Amino acid sequence: MKQPTFNGRVLLPVDVIEAARAGDSLALEQILRYYDRYVNKICTRTLYDKNGLPYIGVDEYMKHRLQAKLTEAIVNKK
Repeated sequence: MKQPTFNGRVLLPVDVIEAARAGDSLALEQILRYYDRYVNKICTRTLYDKNGLPYIGVDEYMKHRLQAKLTEAIVNKK
C-alpha cells in the first residue's frame, strides 16, 4: 500500500500520533523528528556572537519552547 504524501513528503501515520497520545515516548520522538526541519526554519534568527557580530542561526531557546508546546498539545489532546 502506498503511503499518503503531501507536497512530496510522506505523512506521519495516524497510529504514530495515537501512540504518542497514549504516552509512547518513541512515537513522540518520531513526531518531533518529523517536524524538526519546520521548527528549525521558524526558529532561525539573526543572532550575535560574543564580539557583537551578527550571524544567522537557530534560536535554541525558542526551538525548545516550541517542541515543549507541541509535546503538550499531543499529550493533552482529548
